[in-house]
Amino acid sequence: MGDDSEWLKLPVDQKCEHKLWKARLNGYEEALKIFQKIRDEKSPEWSKFLGLIKKFVTDSNAVVQLKGLEAALVYVENAHVAGKTTGEVVSGVVSKVFNQPKARAKELGIEICLMYIEIEKGEAVQEELLKGLDNKNPKIIVACTETLRKALSEFGSKIILLKPIIKVLPKLFESRDKAVRDEAKLIAVEIYRWIRDALRPPLQNINSLQLKELEEEWVKLPTGAPKPTRFLRSQQELEAKLEQQQSAGGDAEGGGDDGDEVPQIDAYELLEAVEILSKLPKDFYDKIEAKKWQERKEALEAVEVLVKNPKLEAGDYADLVKALKKVVGKDTNVMLVALAAKCLTGLAVGLRKKFGQYAGHVVPTILEKFKEKKPQVVQALQEAIDAIFLTTTLQNISEDVLAVMDNKNPTIKQQTSLFIARSFRHCTAATLPKSLLKPFCAALLKHISDSASEVRDAAFEALGTALKVVGEKAVNPFLVDVDKLKLDKIKECSEKVELAHGKKAGLTAEKKELKPVPGRTASSGAAGDKDTKDVSVPKPGPLKKAPATKAGGPPKKGKPSASGGSGSTGTKNKKGLEIKEIVEPELSIEVCEEKASAVLPATCIQLLDSGNWKERLACMEEFQKAVELMDRTEMPCQALVRMLAKKPGWKETNFQVMQMKLHIVALIAQKGNFSKTSAQIVLDGLVDKIGDVKCGNNAKEAMTAIAEACMLPWTAEQVMSMAFSQKNPKNQSETLNWLSNAIKEFGFSGLNVKAFISNVKTALAATNPAVRTSAITLLGVMYLYVGPSLRMFFEDEKPALLSQIDAEFEKMQGQSPPAPTRGISKHSTSGTEEGEDGDEPDDGGNDVVDLLPRTEISDKITSELISKIGDKNWKIRKEGLDEVAGIINEAKFIQPNIGELPTALKGRLNDSNKILVQQTLTILQQLAVAMGPNIKQHVKNLGIPVITVLGDSKNNVRAAALATVNAWAEQTGMKEWLEGEDLSEELKKENPFLRQELLGWLAEKLPTLRSTPTDLILCVPHLYSCLEDRNGDVRKKAQDALPFFMMHLGYEKMAKATGKLKPTSKDQVLAMLEKAKANMPAKPAAPAKATSKPMGGSAPAKFQPASAPVEDSSTVEPKPDPKKAKALGVSSKAKSAQGKKVPSKTSLKEDEDKSGPIFIVVPNGKEQRMKDEKGLKVLKWNFTTPRDEYIEQLKTQMSSCVAKWLQDEMFHSDFQHHNKALAVMVDHLEIEKEGVIGCLDLILKWLTLRFFDTNTSVLMKALEYLKLLFTLLSEEEYHLTENEASSFIPYLILKVGEPKDVIRKDVRAILNRMCLVYPASKMFPFIMEGTKSKNSKQRAECLEELGCLVESYGMNVCQPTAGKALKEIAIHIGDRDNAVRNAALNTIVTVYNVYGDQVFKLIGTLSEKDMSMLEERIKRSAKRPSAAPVKQVEEKPQRTQSISSNANMLRKGPAEDMSSKLNQARSMSGHPEAAQMVRREFQLDLDEIENDNGTVRCEMPELVQHKLDDIFEPVLIPEPKIRAVSPHFDDMHSNTASTINFIISQVASGDINTSIQALTQIDEVLRQEDKAEAMSGHIDQFLIATFMQLRLIYNTHMADEKLEKDEIIKLYSCIIGNMISLFQIESLAREASTGVLKDLMHGLITLMLDSRIEDLEEGQQVIRSVNLLVVKVLEKSDQTNILSALLVLLQDSLLATASSPKFSELVMKCLWRMVRLLPDTINSINLDRILLDIHIFMKVFPKEKLKQCKSEFPIRTLKTLLHTLCKLKGPKILDHLTMIDNKSESELEAHLCRMMKHSMDQAGSKSDKETEKGASRIDEKSSKAKVNDFLAEIFKKIGSKENTKEGLAELYEYKKKYSDADIEPFLKNSSQFFQSYVERGLRVIEMEREGKGRIPTSTGISPQMEVTCAPAPTSAVSSIGNTNGEEVGPSVYLERLKILRQRCGLDNTKDDRPPLTSLLSKPAVPAVASSTDMLHSKLSQLRESREQHQHSDLDPHQTHPSGTATTASSSTANIDDLKKRLERIKSSRK
Repeated sequence: MGDDSEWLKLPVDQKCEHKLWKARLNGYEEALKIFQKIRDEKSPEWSKFLGLIKKFVTDSNAVVQLKGLEAALVYVENAHVAGKTTGEVVSGVVSKVFNQPKARAKELGIEICLMYIEIEKGEAVQEELLKGLDNKNPKIIVACTETLRKALSEFGSKIILLKPIIKVLPKLFESRDKAVRDEAKLIAVEIYRWIRDALRPPLQNINSLQLKELEEEWVKLPTGAPKPTRFLRSQQELEAKLEQQQSAGGDAEGGGDDGDEVPQIDAYELLEAVEILSKLPKDFYDKIEAKKWQERKEALEAVEVLVKNPKLEAGDYADLVKALKKVVGKDTNVMLVALAAKCLTGLAVGLRKKFGQYAGHVVPTILEKFKEKKPQVVQALQEAIDAIFLTTTLQNISEDVLAVMDNKNPTIKQQTSLFIARSFRHCTAATLPKSLLKPFCAALLKHISDSASEVRDAAFEALGTALKVVGEKAVNPFLVDVDKLKLDKIKECSEKVELAHGKKAGLTAEKKELKPVPGRTASSGAAGDKDTKDVSVPKPGPLKKAPATKAGGPPKKGKPSASGGSGSTGTKNKKGLEIKEIVEPELSIEVCEEKASAVLPATCIQLLDSGNWKERLACMEEFQKAVELMDRTEMPCQALVRMLAKKPGWKETNFQVMQMKLHIVALIAQKGNFSKTSAQIVLDGLVDKIGDVKCGNNAKEAMTAIAEACMLPWTAEQVMSMAFSQKNPKNQSETLNWLSNAIKEFGFSGLNVKAFISNVKTALAATNPAVRTSAITLLGVMYLYVGPSLRMFFEDEKPALLSQIDAEFEKMQGQSPPAPTRGISKHSTSGTEEGEDGDEPDDGGNDVVDLLPRTEISDKITSELISKIGDKNWKIRKEGLDEVAGIINEAKFIQPNIGELPTALKGRLNDSNKILVQQTLTILQQLAVAMGPNIKQHVKNLGIPVITVLGDSKNNVRAAALATVNAWAEQTGMKEWLEGEDLSEELKKENPFLRQELLGWLAEKLPTLRSTPTDLILCVPHLYSCLEDRNGDVRKKAQDALPFFMMHLGYEKMAKATGKLKPTSKDQVLAMLEKAKANMPAKPAAPAKATSKPMGGSAPAKFQPASAPVEDSSTVEPKPDPKKAKALGVSSKAKSAQGKKVPSKTSLKEDEDKSGPIFIVVPNGKEQRMKDEKGLKVLKWNFTTPRDEYIEQLKTQMSSCVAKWLQDEMFHSDFQHHNKALAVMVDHLEIEKEGVIGCLDLILKWLTLRFFDTNTSVLMKALEYLKLLFTLLSEEEYHLTENEASSFIPYLILKVGEPKDVIRKDVRAILNRMCLVYPASKMFPFIMEGTKSKNSKQRAECLEELGCLVESYGMNVCQPTAGKALKEIAIHIGDRDNAVRNAALNTIVTVYNVYGDQVFKLIGTLSEKDMSMLEERIKRSAKRPSAAPVKQVEEKPQRTQSISSNANMLRKGPAEDMSSKLNQARSMSGHPEAAQMVRREFQLDLDEIENDNGTVRCEMPELVQHKLDDIFEPVLIPEPKIRAVSPHFDDMHSNTASTINFIISQVASGDINTSIQALTQIDEVLRQEDKAEAMSGHIDQFLIATFMQLRLIYNTHMADEKLEKDEIIKLYSCIIGNMISLFQIESLAREASTGVLKDLMHGLITLMLDSRIEDLEEGQQVIRSVNLLVVKVLEKSDQTNILSALLVLLQDSLLATASSPKFSELVMKCLWRMVRLLPDTINSINLDRILLDIHIFMKVFPKEKLKQCKSEFPIRTLKTLLHTLCKLKGPKILDHLTMIDNKSESELEAHLCRMMKHSMDQAGSKSDKETEKGASRIDEKSSKAKVNDFLAEIFKKIGSKENTKEGLAELYEYKKKYSDADIEPFLKNSSQFFQSYVERGLRVIEMEREGKGRIPTSTGISPQMEVTCAPAPTSAVSSIGNTNGEEVGPSVYLERLKILRQRCGLDNTKDDRPPLTSLLSKPAVPAVASSTDMLHSKLSQLRESREQHQHSDLDPHQTHPSGTATTASSSTANIDDLKKRLERIKSSRK
């Protein structure tokens, strides 16, 4: 007994596992008691026994087992965890219980199985039981069958899936064991009870005796529909309800439930599909074409036998259908026609949905064959077309049916109408939306007035059926014009149709419609396999009412409930639609007068044509009052407007009267019932006045009012045709403007795009620019509504015009069309509530597309073309495809009928030549765009084969296929793709490429859908097999797609579908399903987001068609306006949402979260990430396609530095959210610069992921963002890190091979901008790598880009060495692709132009063919230097500027690719960083060019030659008179930006003549005030080009021995003249940014110091002009920018060891000059920036370092500047240190504080004079002797403007008096120039006093140079001190000039020009004439004087205001010398 006592102590669970049977028995008994006691089903006790239950039922001891079974039953019934044990326990029951002899054991086993079914585990149980049927033990088979029978009897056919049972039934009937056969009979009877006759076909082949027995049993069954007697847990409430009703004695619900319980299994489902294609007679296709009809008959009979099989296997039936169609359409033997029709019927019935793809081909043929009158033919055709209809949808064949409706043959019309009637019966309100009903009703309405009665009757029947199906509310709007008799007839037919409709609807919905949403009854609870099968249909009852009103059951998972407000809205709609157009006969003038006199005062009518305008005005006032008081019903509109039109009518000359008249027209239109007749009377007059300055606005108001009365489409058409029949351009442009505005106000619905396009084209061709501009604006507005497809109509316009149109479209991109504000009240087609919105989107989407004129191309698809496409020779096939592409391109938009083309193209999709496959895919993309939504009907026969191509082994072919599928899906929506088995068949194929691409595509598309066809479930088994695929990528994609399948199918169905998997697989898949369940996107949210959110919150633009991507839809109105929905157009993706909108939730919370910054700056975050990547802690960003781990890693990295809500958008599965994220990022780009730079690596990585998306709108937006981003980075002088570059550039380069031109353009633009933030030499290898791509477009673009890099940056960019790089490039000369060959050749030619013959050495050996091509190309480029670039320009507009040497900035002109934001940034020259980008970009590689001047010739190919004939030869200095602007600049306003960009790029040309021509053109613009504005925004660009040219001259031209120096002088003169003109115009001068000014000053000062220039004869003159220019630059530029530039330049020059001290000195002199200007300019200066610059300067040069400088000038300059600033600003100066990071450490702050203190201490004690002295001796005391005071006074006078002469005279007197007086101390601190100025002044006085008549001309260094750089008296003033800080004025010099002129015998009267602005004048004084003008006039005067032989030795430039002072370095100049110089000047001008 010891043993016994031992086990008794054990806990229950251990007893249950004990080896002693007694212990186990005891354990089971105790467990049973415990189980019965536990009340809580979720108690933890249950879990203890989880692993033991299987042992309970499989115990080896029969007695113990019985107890175990009892305990297990209680456990299963009560434990919440019991479901987990289903598989193991049921399999235990089957194998170990069902074979027991004890009946009790079997009963308990069955009970356990049934209990598992009750707790929702039916599938698993059924699976185990079906496995049991394969057992060898008949006992087990019988028990399993019995269990299944009981389960079916109790739970019903919804829970127990019948299909698998029926499949094994025949096998059971064949069993040798009688018990099995009997049980089989019982279960067959039970099944029959549930599905009736559907069971017959599968059991046809069993033993006839058994069948007979069955039949007898079946007859005995009651006819009532069976009901389940036991319910699942989730249905128990329903059970309770049922019991209550039964106890109440009535079966109220019975009727309602019937609908629930009709048979769901369709016999078709239970049949095995038969494959018939291989069984066709081998000679079938020959026989069917045979001449003998008997042979043809044989062939058809063979087919007829085969198609009698009730279910056919899917396959390619295209050829068979084509053959049958041919017989139907063309065979003369009517018997054969009938036979072929029967064959088609058989095919349609046997294939069902799979036949849908052929329906479109056959339907038109059958309908047209209805002309046959023989009843048997007609009947066969009817049967055929009815069967075919069930395989497709009415939508798909509507085009074909409507086309036949216009046939003249009455029989065809009759039969078509009857077919429509029969089809309508199969429809529901949801499947027959307004958009479909409208065209059918229109066509049928014509038929009800037909002369043939049978046609009329058929049309009445069809309309009656429609009325029955969708209800009066939907049809009545289309029956507005039908008279009462006919209306009654329609209603009568409608009533007759009733029965047929009820029955038919039931049958066919069961057969055909797998998803009638409104009529659907959602099953409560787990709907079993219901959705896989056909949907249960409500019984006829509710269908008699408009079905839309009954929504069966609760809407499931966000399926839009059908019962959206059908009441109130309906009536509103009806009213809206019933407002009839007011029609009115035309009245005679007499009748009008009579009517008008009844309502207008008599005086008013009499005075209408009075000769006195005042009387007419008074009359109009009375007229207006009368109209204002009239009632709408009484107002005779036509009579009134006729009165207004009465003489003088619209020829009225007085504008006040006219204004009144127009106002009255508007009033009449608003207040009266205004008809089109009335409108026609006035419109002509209105259009005539629309361009009138005074009356135009009134005319527009009147037109708007008329548009509101008579609808905009009609009014617009009238107005446009009137405007364009006139010649007045003002009227035309104003009409276009009015229309642009009107469209925005009225919306776009109903407008006739076709008519407008022709008018717009006329306008675009107008000579008047205003008309063109207005036309482009109108196109912009139309673009908002029509989308990118609009551009296709204008592709043949001139490029210049096209670029303007594109620019306009670009502006509009991202904007949503405004909600219409007019025209709604009267003519809206739908109320504004949500009621009808469900259908509305469909309308809207198609409306705009339907407006586009579509061309019929079927006649061009000839049989020859089709045979070409199918030819054996690939070249001929290619020709055929090219032809097709040409046809589609030419047609732009096409009609859906494309003949045999689909079959031909389908054949090419599996062409052995991959290039042809790609070409076919491209054609299919074109086709999708061209055909629009109508492409739907080709999805099955063309779309699905494209999906097959996704399995191609070549990456690029797959990419092309994916792009094609996306292009199609954009047009068709997803419903068509998901319907039927086609997609699941594709997924079934075990091709890893196909699977991963297809799953990836589905994962992208499914989340965007609101509902899907139930056929989606068919893909699930294959999805599961993908989850276990050998290929990792397939598994990955399948996992990604899992949540989206679940989102639509629900977890239950998905889990149910695992039933067929192996147990091991099943567990894995279920685990994945659980995981996916957690990640499953919430389904209801999809429609809620998709609908416009009623209260704020931005709805994603889910419903925009691809044609109009609306990036920012946050402006959605509180109530979604139907017009707006139309305007936006609704993506066909939304079409699968058949019902109405689900009311959406507002997400205010969401909005609140979005306020903060989107990028969080994490200190050292980026550095840490780079370390992690280097240390391999994270994955290196390197992949061919991004795997999930990369995306997850990026997500994790972003979580710390990107706002949560933005990250959700960025990683959302729906591309619309990516668009939103990008829009937000663009908005925050400027605001969050630091954040963007801090997260730059992550942003770039995220953007690389977007490159792998297939959605074009995301890609475009991403590229737009990148352009802005790199512009910002270059402004911020950011350097891209290696890590950022390597994880981004390779992926960007992939996109350069995109098929879309616009994308390639953008990518190239981004690559160009990247050179500003990443060295070109490092970019080179990445691009080089890109040339190895398989994509030929990418190779070509990369090669072209390499050429541009070499061209812009010289050979140094070639990495690793020029030789290696060129060898690799040269390989591509032999490429098979023409574009690649050309690009390679062009690149090498570019290198040749830079490098010369050495190229051949570097390239190495080439094949003979390649070498000859290259040599030929080089020769050609040498012969016609302009040829290649011209071509390039044509091919690639984005390269227009790339040829210029400053290519990195001017690659594309701003107009072409810079967004408006960028332009703002560019034009804000005051912005501190605006110019920095330029400064850096030139530091990149230009230094290399300078150092390498031996080899690098910056010679540039000549650019496109513009019309330059009218431009005079380049001149030294242009003529002063304003000459006519060259025609070239007349075009300027049409495309100004690109023209200017182009000309500016030529300024930097290596060819002197090109440059001079460009400069001359720019000078002409600058010198005409009205044109000069055009240069705005291009100043930096122009200055860059200019100083590039200066460098070029300095480094290259000057060193070139061959070049004529005169040429160089001529070029210098042009440059300087141009600059002076530019800096005369203050507004333009101020646009120059800091960096550019710095480089410009550098260039100019370098030029002044160039000794080579001084040696030239004209050199002095050049240097003087430069002096003048420098002063202009200093005075006219933005003072902050120039001051900042000078400080940076000084810093750079002091740092540079190579820089000459003279250079720094001149920079300082310029700074002194600026200091002098400070008192006037201080308020316009951004002091914070200047102080920051000084701070940086002091940081680089601390005081100690400065003191070590050889010269003391730098420190003095700095002190002077600071001193002046302190003096001007006082203590406030210390508030301007905001930009300095740590002020406390700044030497500047300390210095300023000291200065302030000093000035406070000394306030008042120091004289102003000493303060001014600044730079010379700040702390020197000037209190010596009185003599010194006297001298100081004199020098003060000399330094001041007014008293210079007086001062010099006094000094002269003083020196004479005290010859030994020492004035040296006063002079030595002043500049050299001041000293010579004083000496010279004294000498002049001496000469005057002594009567000498000459002043020697200067020969040494030009005085101007000093004037500018230290400006003469200025420096004197700064050294000697001038209290008032004024400057020497021009009047002084003019005085002197007069004296000089008199002496030289020149007549002063000649020069009566206004006084010239002096060099030293204040900036505010406007310049009067450019320096070139001044030089010019002086020269001409000198010339005249010489002709009169009045000799003069005056230097012509002495007349320059700055040239008055001269040095006495030589005696009088030789007159002959002067003559020679003048001659030279003349010759250079010629």
